[in-house]
Amino acid sequence: MILPLPVKTPAGEKDVKFIDLKGYPEFFADLESGFPKPLTQSASEATQRRSMTNSAKLEVVQVGDFEASFVPTQNDFSRLDERFRLPKDAWKQLPAYESYGFAVFKLKPGVMKVHPMAFSFPRQLAKTLFFPTVHIHDGKVHEKAHFDHSLYCQPTPNERPRTNGWEESYSHPGNFMKMNKVKDVVLTNQHCYKRDMRGTLANRDTFLAVEV
Repeated sequence: MILPLPVKTPAGEKDVKFIDLKGYPEFFADLESGFPKPLTQSASEATQRRSMTNSAKLEVVQVGDFEASFVPTQNDFSRLDERFRLPKDAWKQLPAYESYGFAVFKLKPGVMKVHPMAFSFPRQLAKTLFFPTVHIHDGKVHEKAHFDHSLYCQPTPNERPRTNGWEESYSHPGNFMKMNKVKDVVLTNQHCYKRDMRGTLANRDTFLAVEV
């Protein structure tokens, strides 16, 4: 899996911090339990990037049953195993990603159990929450794609997402999550918000403005 990230540039390969949530396999199930079920349910401008001349292989980080790397720029994909690169023509279809970095994940050999994981990065778009929802499955960027996602966010003491149209949790996560296992990914005393994306939708990333 390759996730484009609007990182603050210039970016270094250690700017993304990976967070191992293997010890909390119920993370998303518990998070989902904070949202009551309804009775019925209906179906930038790119910044200048520095050129990277380093040819050393990118560091591989162990994150539970995953191996992960951060690719600071598109040019740095040459430092990553070829199995985890997209065709160069794919990036030409996505010019907005010219200034992005990329988080790359794969399961370790022989391990097939997927578990939650997280990462943090310095944001290029300081007043925006970013959800990497664009789909590329065959080396091409299609106008629409099949979505089966649930997006979650949470206000912090310093900023609040503009969550109009998002579902709000019934209570604070301290009442429905194991806070000793979340590794600071979730705050105890702030409500969470959720947006479901289901069906055939416009194939693009999701941005949510925040109030600072």
